Amino acid sequence: MKMTKRYKSKFILVGFLGMQLFCKAELFEVGPGKAHATISSVPWESLQAGDTVRVYWQAKPYHEKWVLCCRGTQEKPITVSGVAGPDGQLPVIDGQNAVTRDALNYYNEERGVLKIGSANRPADTMPAHIVIENLEIRCGRLPYAFSGRRGVGKYSKDAASVFVEKGEHLVLRNLVLHDSGNGLMVSSQSSDVRVEGCHLYDNGNPGSITEHNAYTECHGIVFEANHFGPLREGCRGNNLKDRSAGLVVAYNWIEGGNRQLDLVDATGNPALNASPAYRRTLVYGNVIIERDEEGSNQIVHYGGDSDNTAGFRKGVLFFYHNTVVSTRPRSIAVFRVSTPEETVECHGNILHTTSKGKHLSLMCKAGILKLGKNWLTNGWVPTVDDFRGEIQKVQPLVEGVEPGFIKLSEQDFRLSADSANLAAAPIQPVDVPLPTRRYIRHQKLEDLPPGAPLNLGAY
Repeated sequence: MKMTKRYKSKFILVGFLGMQLFCKAELFEVGPGKAHATISSVPWESLQAGDTVRVYWQAKPYHEKWVLCCRGTQEKPITVSGVAGPDGQLPVIDGQNAVTRDALNYYNEERGVLKIGSANRPADTMPAHIVIENLEIRCGRLPYAFSGRRGVGKYSKDAASVFVEKGEHLVLRNLVLHDSGNGLMVSSQSSDVRVEGCHLYDNGNPGSITEHNAYTECHGIVFEANHFGPLREGCRGNNLKDRSAGLVVAYNWIEGGNRQLDLVDATGNPALNASPAYRRTLVYGNVIIERDEEGSNQIVHYGGDSDNTAGFRKGVLFFYHNTVVSTRPRSIAVFRVSTPEETVECHGNILHTTSKGKHLSLMCKAGILKLGKNWLTNGWVPTVDDFRGEIQKVQPLVEGVEPGFIKLSEQDFRLSADSANLAAAPIQPVDVPLPTRRYIRHQKLEDLPPGAPLNLGAY
Protein backbone atom coordinates (compact mmCIF):
# COMPACT_ATOMS: atom_id res chain seq x y z
CA MET A 1 0.00 0.00 0.00
CA LYS A 2 1.33 3.39 -0.95
CA MET A 3 1.82 5.66 2.07
CA THR A 4 0.31 9.11 1.81
CA LYS A 5 2.48 12.13 2.54
CA ARG A 6 0.50 12.83 5.72
CA TYR A 7 0.97 9.33 7.16
CA LYS A 8 4.55 9.15 6.02
CA SER A 9 5.33 12.35 8.00
CA LYS A 10 3.56 10.94 11.03
CA PHE A 11 5.52 7.68 10.75
CA ILE A 12 8.82 9.54 10.58
CA LEU A 13 7.86 11.69 13.60
CA VAL A 14 6.83 8.67 15.68
CA GLY A 15 10.01 6.89 14.71
CA PHE A 16 12.11 9.88 15.74
CA LEU A 17 10.34 10.17 19.09
CA GLY A 18 10.83 6.48 19.64
CA MET A 19 14.54 6.81 19.03
CA GLN A 20 14.63 9.70 21.50
CA LEU A 21 12.76 7.62 24.07
CA PHE A 22 15.23 4.73 23.88
CA CYS A 23 18.33 6.92 23.68
CA LYS A 24 19.94 6.43 27.09
CA ALA A 25 22.30 8.83 28.77
CA GLU A 26 25.89 7.63 28.73
CA LEU A 27 28.45 7.33 31.51
CA PHE A 28 32.11 7.95 30.71
CA GLU A 29 34.61 6.96 33.41
CA VAL A 30 38.17 8.27 33.43
CA GLY A 31 41.05 7.02 35.50
CA PRO A 32 43.21 4.02 36.37
CA GLY A 33 41.51 0.81 35.29
CA LYS A 34 38.57 2.66 33.71
CA ALA A 35 37.38 2.65 30.12
CA HIS A 36 39.15 5.96 29.52
CA ALA A 37 42.70 6.34 30.78
CA THR A 38 42.82 10.05 29.93
CA ILE A 39 40.38 12.94 29.90
CA SER A 40 41.25 13.53 26.25
CA SER A 41 39.84 10.16 25.25
CA VAL A 42 36.32 11.22 26.29
CA PRO A 43 34.20 12.26 23.26
CA TRP A 44 33.51 15.76 24.56
CA GLU A 45 32.36 16.87 21.13
CA SER A 46 29.35 14.54 21.20
CA LEU A 47 28.05 14.81 24.79
CA GLN A 48 24.26 14.80 25.02
CA ALA A 49 21.72 15.73 27.67
CA GLY A 50 21.98 13.41 30.68
CA ASP A 51 25.54 12.27 29.98
CA THR A 52 27.96 12.04 32.91
CA VAL A 53 31.76 12.10 32.90
CA ARG A 54 33.37 10.79 36.08
CA VAL A 55 37.03 11.61 36.61
CA TYR A 56 38.63 9.38 39.26
CA TRP A 57 41.45 10.50 41.49
CA GLN A 58 44.93 9.26 40.65
CA ALA A 59 48.26 9.91 42.31
CA LYS A 60 49.47 12.17 39.47
CA PRO A 61 47.56 15.12 38.00
CA TYR A 62 45.73 15.01 34.70
CA HIS A 63 47.65 17.46 32.47
CA GLU A 64 44.70 18.07 30.17
CA LYS A 65 42.37 20.86 29.10
CA TRP A 66 39.09 20.95 27.17
CA VAL A 67 35.96 22.86 26.19
CA LEU A 68 32.33 22.16 27.06
CA CYS A 69 30.14 23.40 24.21
CA CYS A 70 27.02 21.30 24.75
CA ARG A 71 23.49 21.50 26.13
CA GLY A 72 21.80 19.48 28.81
CA THR A 73 18.29 20.04 30.09
CA GLN A 74 16.89 20.90 33.49
CA GLU A 75 15.84 17.27 33.95
CA LYS A 76 18.98 15.85 32.33
CA PRO A 77 22.01 18.06 32.93
CA ILE A 78 25.43 17.21 31.56
CA THR A 79 27.64 16.46 34.56
CA VAL A 80 31.42 16.38 34.95
CA SER A 81 32.15 14.96 38.38
CA GLY A 82 35.35 14.11 40.18
CA VAL A 83 35.56 10.97 42.32
CA ALA A 84 37.73 11.48 45.40
CA GLY A 85 40.66 9.32 46.44
CA PRO A 86 40.93 7.18 49.59
CA ASP A 87 41.70 10.17 51.81
CA GLY A 88 39.23 12.53 50.18
CA GLN A 89 41.70 13.90 47.61
CA LEU A 90 40.04 15.52 44.63
CA PRO A 91 41.26 14.63 41.14
CA VAL A 92 43.71 17.31 39.97
CA ILE A 93 43.42 18.93 36.54
CA ASP A 94 46.72 20.74 35.90
CA GLY A 95 46.97 23.26 33.07
CA GLN A 96 50.75 23.17 32.95
CA ASN A 97 51.81 21.32 29.78
CA ALA A 98 48.19 20.26 29.32
CA VAL A 99 47.01 18.63 26.09
CA THR A 100 43.66 18.86 24.28
CA ARG A 101 41.75 16.14 22.45
CA ASP A 102 42.41 16.31 18.72
CA ALA A 103 38.68 16.17 17.92
CA LEU A 104 38.14 19.47 19.75
CA ASN A 105 38.81 22.78 18.08
CA TYR A 106 38.02 25.96 19.98
CA TYR A 107 39.28 29.50 20.25
CA ASN A 108 40.24 31.39 23.41
CA GLU A 109 41.89 28.20 24.58
CA GLU A 110 44.58 30.36 26.18
CA ARG A 111 41.93 31.79 28.53
CA GLY A 112 41.36 28.75 30.72
CA VAL A 113 42.14 25.19 31.73
CA LEU A 114 38.45 24.28 31.50
CA LYS A 115 36.39 26.47 29.20
CA ILE A 116 32.60 26.56 28.94
CA GLY A 117 31.73 28.37 25.74
CA SER A 118 32.17 28.65 22.00
CA ALA A 119 33.83 26.13 19.71
CA ASN A 120 34.44 25.34 16.06
CA ARG A 121 34.28 21.62 16.78
CA PRO A 122 31.82 20.65 18.22
CA ALA A 123 29.47 23.03 16.44
CA ASP A 124 28.92 26.23 18.35
CA THR A 125 25.93 26.51 20.68
CA MET A 126 24.95 28.23 23.93
CA PRO A 127 26.10 25.78 26.64
CA ALA A 128 23.34 25.07 29.14
CA HIS A 129 22.43 22.93 32.16
CA ILE A 130 25.97 21.83 32.98
CA VAL A 131 27.26 20.74 36.39
CA ILE A 132 31.00 20.74 37.19
CA GLU A 133 31.88 19.34 40.62
CA ASN A 134 34.50 17.75 42.86
CA LEU A 135 37.66 18.70 40.96
CA GLU A 136 40.85 20.62 41.72
CA ILE A 137 41.74 22.76 38.70
CA ARG A 138 44.98 24.70 38.69
CA CYS A 139 47.86 26.31 36.77
CA GLY A 140 46.07 28.37 34.12
CA ARG A 141 48.53 31.26 34.02
CA LEU A 142 51.77 32.59 32.64
CA PRO A 143 54.41 31.34 32.13
CA TYR A 144 52.76 27.92 31.78
CA ALA A 145 52.29 26.42 28.31
CA PHE A 146 49.85 23.92 26.78
CA SER A 147 49.30 22.04 23.52
CA GLY A 148 46.28 23.13 21.54
CA ARG A 149 44.92 23.54 18.03
CA ARG A 150 47.93 25.58 16.91
CA GLY A 151 50.52 23.49 18.68
CA VAL A 152 52.25 24.79 21.79
CA GLY A 153 50.77 27.97 23.24
CA LYS A 154 50.91 29.96 26.46
CA TYR A 155 48.12 31.06 28.75
CA SER A 156 47.06 34.69 28.67
CA LYS A 157 47.56 37.04 31.60
CA ASP A 158 43.83 36.85 32.43
CA ALA A 159 43.50 33.08 32.09
CA ALA A 160 41.43 31.18 34.65
CA SER A 161 41.17 27.71 36.12
CA VAL A 162 37.54 27.78 34.90
CA PHE A 163 36.60 30.25 32.17
CA VAL A 164 32.88 30.59 31.42
CA GLU A 165 32.92 32.40 28.10
CA LYS A 166 29.16 31.95 27.79
CA GLY A 167 26.59 29.62 29.28
CA GLU A 168 23.28 29.42 31.09
CA HIS A 169 21.98 27.35 34.01
CA LEU A 170 25.44 26.32 35.24
CA VAL A 171 26.45 24.85 38.60
CA LEU A 172 30.07 24.93 39.79
CA ARG A 173 30.25 22.89 43.00
CA ASN A 174 33.05 21.78 45.36
CA LEU A 175 35.86 22.93 43.08
CA VAL A 176 39.32 23.97 44.22
CA LEU A 177 40.48 26.74 41.87
CA HIS A 178 43.99 28.05 42.42
CA ASP A 179 47.37 29.01 40.97
CA SER A 180 45.83 30.71 37.93
CA GLY A 181 45.48 34.29 36.72
CA ASN A 182 41.83 34.19 37.82
CA GLY A 183 40.46 31.28 39.77
CA LEU A 184 37.07 31.70 38.11
CA MET A 185 36.07 34.01 35.29
CA VAL A 186 32.46 34.33 34.06
CA SER A 187 31.83 36.57 31.05
CA SER A 188 28.92 38.83 30.26
CA GLN A 189 26.95 36.58 27.88
CA SER A 190 26.29 34.14 30.74
CA SER A 191 23.22 33.76 32.94
CA ASP A 192 21.97 31.78 35.93
CA VAL A 193 25.25 30.58 37.43
CA ARG A 194 25.65 29.03 40.90
CA VAL A 195 29.05 28.80 42.58
CA GLU A 196 28.72 26.71 45.73
CA GLY A 197 31.07 25.02 48.17
CA CYS A 198 34.22 25.97 46.23
CA HIS A 199 37.66 26.94 47.50
CA LEU A 200 39.24 29.83 45.58
CA TYR A 201 42.70 30.98 46.64
CA ASP A 202 46.27 31.64 45.52
CA ASN A 203 45.29 33.24 42.20
CA GLY A 204 46.38 36.50 40.54
CA ASN A 205 49.53 37.89 38.95
CA PRO A 206 52.22 39.59 41.06
CA GLY A 207 52.04 43.38 40.88
CA SER A 208 48.78 43.35 38.87
CA ILE A 209 45.38 44.67 40.04
CA THR A 210 43.35 43.14 37.19
CA GLU A 211 43.21 39.43 38.09
CA HIS A 212 41.26 38.03 41.03
CA ASN A 213 40.18 34.89 42.82
CA ALA A 214 36.84 35.34 41.03
CA TYR A 215 35.95 37.81 38.28
CA THR A 216 32.33 37.62 37.12
CA GLU A 217 29.85 39.48 34.92
CA CYS A 218 26.60 37.62 34.53
CA HIS A 219 22.81 37.88 34.55
CA GLY A 220 21.99 36.13 37.81
CA ILE A 221 24.85 34.65 39.83
CA VAL A 222 24.86 33.20 43.35
CA PHE A 223 27.94 32.56 45.50
CA GLU A 224 27.11 30.31 48.44
CA ALA A 225 29.20 28.34 50.98
CA ASN A 226 32.52 29.18 49.30
CA HIS A 227 35.89 29.67 50.95
CA PHE A 228 37.73 32.62 49.42
CA GLY A 229 41.30 32.63 50.70
CA PRO A 230 44.20 35.04 50.10
CA LEU A 231 45.57 35.64 46.60
CA ARG A 232 49.07 34.67 45.48
CA GLU A 233 51.85 36.54 47.23
CA GLY A 234 52.44 39.95 45.69
CA CYS A 235 49.17 39.94 43.76
CA ARG A 236 47.04 43.07 44.08
CA GLY A 237 43.71 41.85 42.75
CA ASN A 238 40.44 41.54 44.66
CA ASN A 239 38.98 38.45 46.21
CA LEU A 240 35.60 38.63 44.47
CA LYS A 241 35.19 41.19 41.69
CA ASP A 242 31.75 41.28 40.14
CA ARG A 243 29.89 43.25 37.44
CA SER A 244 26.66 41.23 37.44
CA ALA A 245 22.95 41.90 37.56
CA GLY A 246 21.22 39.90 40.26
CA LEU A 247 24.26 39.14 42.43
CA VAL A 248 23.80 37.19 45.67
CA VAL A 249 26.75 36.56 48.02
CA ALA A 250 25.48 34.43 50.90
CA TYR A 251 27.15 32.35 53.64
CA ASN A 252 30.76 32.56 52.39
CA TRP A 253 34.14 32.95 54.08
CA ILE A 254 36.05 35.80 52.37
CA GLU A 255 39.56 36.48 53.64
CA GLY A 256 42.14 38.80 52.14
CA GLY A 257 42.51 40.49 48.78
CA ASN A 258 42.96 44.12 47.80
CA ARG A 259 39.25 44.43 48.51
CA GLN A 260 37.22 41.51 49.74
CA LEU A 261 34.26 42.53 47.55
CA ASP A 262 34.56 44.80 44.52
CA LEU A 263 31.02 45.18 43.15
CA VAL A 264 31.23 47.49 40.17
CA ASP A 265 29.59 48.32 36.84
CA ALA A 266 28.70 45.97 34.00
CA THR A 267 30.78 46.83 30.93
CA GLY A 268 30.33 43.92 28.51
CA ASN A 269 26.57 43.59 27.98
CA PRO A 270 24.09 46.54 28.00
CA ALA A 271 21.29 44.12 28.93
CA LEU A 272 22.89 43.78 32.37
CA ASN A 273 22.87 47.54 32.99
CA ALA A 274 19.23 47.69 31.87
CA SER A 275 18.03 44.84 34.10
CA PRO A 276 16.12 45.77 37.29
CA ALA A 277 18.23 43.11 39.05
CA TYR A 278 21.31 45.26 38.40
CA ARG A 279 20.07 47.76 41.00
CA ARG A 280 19.69 45.19 43.79
CA THR A 281 22.63 43.32 45.33
CA LEU A 282 22.40 40.98 48.34
CA VAL A 283 25.37 40.26 50.63
CA TYR A 284 24.44 38.37 53.80
CA GLY A 285 25.59 35.67 56.21
CA ASN A 286 29.28 36.03 55.29
CA VAL A 287 32.47 36.09 57.34
CA ILE A 288 34.68 38.83 55.86
CA ILE A 289 38.25 39.28 57.11
CA GLU A 290 40.57 42.22 56.43
CA ARG A 291 44.16 41.12 57.00
CA ASP A 292 47.15 43.21 57.99
CA GLU A 293 49.26 44.80 55.23
CA GLU A 294 47.15 43.51 52.36
CA GLY A 295 46.02 45.93 49.66
CA SER A 296 43.38 48.61 50.06
CA ASN A 297 41.90 49.54 53.42
CA GLN A 298 38.41 49.32 51.85
CA ILE A 299 36.49 46.10 52.41
CA VAL A 300 33.48 46.54 50.11
CA HIS A 301 33.38 48.75 47.01
CA TYR A 302 29.95 49.29 45.45
CA GLY A 303 29.08 51.25 42.31
CA GLY A 304 31.52 51.28 39.42
CA ASP A 305 35.09 51.75 38.28
CA SER A 306 34.86 52.62 34.58
CA ASP A 307 34.77 56.05 32.94
CA ASN A 308 31.04 55.67 32.19
CA THR A 309 29.40 56.73 35.45
CA ALA A 310 25.97 56.55 33.80
CA GLY A 311 26.37 52.77 33.74
CA PHE A 312 27.21 52.42 37.45
CA ARG A 313 24.95 50.26 39.62
CA LYS A 314 23.08 53.22 41.17
CA GLY A 315 20.92 50.92 43.24
CA VAL A 316 20.97 49.38 46.70
CA LEU A 317 23.50 47.07 48.31
CA PHE A 318 21.72 45.13 51.05
CA PHE A 319 24.52 44.21 53.48
CA TYR A 320 23.20 42.31 56.49
CA HIS A 321 24.04 39.62 59.04
CA ASN A 322 27.72 39.54 58.13
CA THR A 323 30.64 39.25 60.54
CA VAL A 324 33.37 41.67 59.47
CA VAL A 325 36.71 41.50 61.31
CA SER A 326 39.77 43.65 60.62
CA THR A 327 43.17 42.72 62.03
CA ARG A 328 44.76 45.69 60.27
CA PRO A 329 46.47 48.01 62.81
CA ARG A 330 45.41 51.14 60.91
CA SER A 331 42.17 52.66 59.66
CA ILE A 332 39.79 50.71 57.45
CA ALA A 333 36.59 51.73 55.68
CA VAL A 334 33.88 49.09 55.52
CA PHE A 335 32.27 50.68 52.45
CA ARG A 336 33.45 52.71 49.52
CA VAL A 337 30.47 53.89 47.45
CA SER A 338 31.13 55.39 44.03
CA THR A 339 28.44 58.05 43.53
CA PRO A 340 25.67 59.81 45.46
CA GLU A 341 23.13 57.66 43.58
CA GLU A 342 24.26 54.46 45.31
CA THR A 343 22.95 53.32 48.71
CA VAL A 344 24.03 50.73 51.28
CA GLU A 345 21.46 49.32 53.69
CA CYS A 346 23.54 47.96 56.57
CA HIS A 347 21.89 46.10 59.44
CA GLY A 348 22.34 43.05 61.64
CA ASN A 349 26.13 42.96 61.21
CA ILE A 350 29.09 42.68 63.55
CA LEU A 351 31.76 45.21 62.46
CA HIS A 352 34.89 44.76 64.55
CA THR A 353 38.52 45.85 64.51
CA THR A 354 41.12 44.18 66.71
CA SER A 355 43.05 47.48 66.94
CA LYS A 356 41.72 50.73 68.35
CA GLY A 357 38.07 51.49 67.65
CA LYS A 358 39.00 54.73 65.93
CA HIS A 359 40.44 52.59 63.14
CA LEU A 360 36.95 51.37 62.27
CA SER A 361 35.19 53.73 59.89
CA LEU A 362 32.09 52.99 57.88
CA MET A 363 32.22 55.10 54.72
CA CYS A 364 34.54 56.86 52.32
CA LYS A 365 34.13 58.81 49.09
CA ALA A 366 30.37 59.18 48.38
CA GLY A 367 26.94 57.59 48.65
CA ILE A 368 24.24 57.01 51.24
CA LEU A 369 24.54 54.63 54.19
CA LYS A 370 21.31 53.62 55.94
CA LEU A 371 22.68 52.35 59.23
CA GLY A 372 20.39 50.01 61.11
CA LYS A 373 21.10 48.00 64.26
CA ASN A 374 24.66 46.66 64.12
CA TRP A 375 27.38 45.87 66.66
CA LEU A 376 30.45 48.14 66.29
CA THR A 377 33.74 48.38 68.16
CA ASN A 378 33.77 51.21 70.71
CA GLY A 379 35.28 54.42 69.34
CA TRP A 380 34.32 53.82 65.70
CA VAL A 381 34.14 56.83 63.40
CA PRO A 382 31.58 57.47 60.67
CA THR A 383 33.93 58.29 57.80
CA VAL A 384 37.52 58.36 56.69
CA ASP A 385 39.25 60.32 53.91
CA ASP A 386 37.18 62.76 51.89
CA PHE A 387 33.50 61.78 52.30
CA ARG A 388 30.81 63.57 50.30
CA GLY A 389 27.80 61.48 51.23
CA GLU A 390 25.28 60.90 53.97
CA ILE A 391 24.88 58.50 56.90
CA GLN A 392 21.33 57.96 58.12
CA LYS A 393 20.98 56.18 61.46
CA VAL A 394 17.67 54.38 61.29
CA GLN A 395 18.01 52.18 64.43
CA PRO A 396 20.05 52.29 67.66
CA LEU A 397 23.51 50.72 67.53
CA VAL A 398 25.18 48.23 69.89
CA GLU A 399 28.76 49.04 70.83
CA GLY A 400 31.43 47.29 72.88
CA VAL A 401 35.07 46.31 73.26
CA GLU A 402 34.68 42.69 72.17
CA PRO A 403 31.76 41.15 70.27
CA GLY A 404 31.83 37.93 72.31
CA PHE A 405 33.41 35.50 69.84
CA ILE A 406 34.24 32.05 71.19
CA LYS A 407 37.92 32.43 70.22
CA LEU A 408 38.94 35.27 67.94
CA SER A 409 42.60 34.19 67.82
CA GLU A 410 41.52 30.94 66.17
CA GLN A 411 38.94 32.63 63.93
CA ASP A 412 36.10 30.98 65.79
CA PHE A 413 33.53 33.72 65.26
CA ARG A 414 30.62 31.87 66.79
CA LEU A 415 29.12 33.71 69.75
CA SER A 416 29.73 32.77 73.36
CA ALA A 417 26.85 32.33 75.79
CA ASP A 418 27.35 35.79 77.31
CA SER A 419 27.69 37.72 74.03
CA ALA A 420 25.54 40.83 73.72
CA ASN A 421 24.92 39.87 70.10
CA LEU A 422 22.83 36.80 70.88
CA ALA A 423 19.19 37.14 69.81
CA ALA A 424 19.86 40.83 69.23
CA ALA A 425 19.00 41.09 65.54
CA PRO A 426 16.86 43.99 64.35
CA ILE A 427 13.50 43.65 62.65
CA GLN A 428 14.25 42.37 59.18
CA PRO A 429 13.33 44.50 56.15
CA VAL A 430 10.50 42.79 54.28
CA ASP A 431 12.12 42.94 50.86
CA VAL A 432 15.18 40.77 51.55
CA PRO A 433 15.37 37.06 52.44
CA LEU A 434 15.91 36.08 56.06
CA PRO A 435 19.13 34.18 56.80
CA THR A 436 18.28 30.51 57.27
CA ARG A 437 21.78 28.99 57.46
CA ARG A 438 25.29 29.69 58.65
CA TYR A 439 28.74 28.96 57.29
CA ILE A 440 30.73 26.09 58.84
CA ARG A 441 34.47 26.00 58.25
CA HIS A 442 35.03 25.19 55.55
CA GLN A 443 32.66 24.99 52.56
CA LYS A 444 29.73 23.65 54.56
CA LEU A 445 26.41 25.11 55.69
CA GLU A 446 24.28 24.42 58.74
CA ASP A 447 20.56 25.15 58.95
CA LEU A 448 19.47 27.53 61.69
CA PRO A 449 16.88 26.16 64.14
CA PRO A 450 13.40 26.96 62.85
CA GLY A 451 11.86 29.94 64.60
CA ALA A 452 15.01 30.77 66.60
CA PRO A 453 15.71 34.49 67.16
CA LEU A 454 18.48 35.80 64.95
CA ASN A 455 21.82 36.96 66.32
CA LEU A 456 23.81 39.89 65.07
CA GLY A 457 26.51 38.80 62.65
CA ALA A 458 26.88 35.71 60.50
CA TYR A 459 26.44 33.28 63.42
